[in-house]
Amino acid sequence: MAKTNPGRFFEDYSIGQVLHHAVPRTVTVGERALYHALYPARHALYSSDDFARSCGLPQSPIDDLAAFHVVFGKTVPDISLNAVANLGYAEGRWLKPVYPGDTLRSESEVIGLKQNSNGKTGVVWVRTRGLNQRDEVVIEYVRWVMVRKSNLDAPAPETVVPELKKALAPGDLVVPQGLNFSDYDFVQSGENHRWDDYKTGEMIDHVDGVTVEEAEHMLATRLWQNTAKVHFDLTFRPDGRLIYGGHVISMARALSFNGLANAQMIVGLNGGAHANPCFAGDTVKAWSEVLDKADTGVPGVGALRLRLVATKGGEPFALKTDEGRYRPEVLLDLDYWALMPK
Repeated sequence: MAKTNPGRFFEDYSIGQVLHHAVPRTVTVGERALYHALYPARHALYSSDDFARSCGLPQSPIDDLAAFHVVFGKTVPDISLNAVANLGYAEGRWLKPVYPGDTLRSESEVIGLKQNSNGKTGVVWVRTRGLNQRDEVVIEYVRWVMVRKSNLDAPAPETVVPELKKALAPGDLVVPQGLNFSDYDFVQSGENHRWDDYKTGEMIDHVDGVTVEEAEHMLATRLWQNTAKVHFDLTFRPDGRLIYGGHVISMARALSFNGLANAQMIVGLNGGAHANPCFAGDTVKAWSEVLDKADTGVPGVGALRLRLVATKGGEPFALKTDEGRYRPEVLLDLDYWALMPK
């Protein structure tokens, strides 16, 4: 009897099914060092314990996206090992900071199923939660993936498409306990721009670019124990090893420092699309659009809703064609909430 795990196929999922993902992971300061080596990440709150303490936190947390990647990576063997594509995200919330020494584990519930008309694939919606060693939920999000069928004769399940929020309301956002930007040090953070300086509809070209290297993206994906075959095995996708979408997200977020250095903490993920595949040799650039602003009610802390777009060429601020399709150079379209000093 085979002892290896071939991964789940579309017909293996059912509504309400709960998946407890292996393996728990204790994160350390090494996680931060590797994350900052892989990306030009330099937001002050995640770089300096002293800066974090001046903002009311006990120490510098692990970067919000690094924590997300750890939680996400746990889910891959059970959800996306046989996926054709990761299609989107919604209702993502960072509920508690993750600190060095915390142990993270993940669990997911199947909340939607829809077989595609070709009968060979289907879409699976899951709500994933990342929990720490105290069983506190630190991150939660919904994502949906297109997954292959193994048995093409397996009957199609009843179609269930979950109703998801188009965007989180400001009241859905959780500001970490103790966070206070009243004495924020703009010299140490790297820019003077504060929440009040940004206007809804404003567009920001982040100027810089980074060429994706083969070794770096595979190192990053291994770091988060993401076992998806398309990221490693050239025989699985002969046109190249597909860059993990989270690698593109982190690269774009790091590039956004130039213009959004004070957008310190990501606390909400409204939606996201990996518009086109990314391969080694592509040069990633980024631009942002301010979609909304909100007051959190916490001293000195405002929230910006931002669209972050990563591209591999083309002009900034060009997103879709006249037909409404993403332009071929667009890699990522991400809609998120970030906390910023007022």
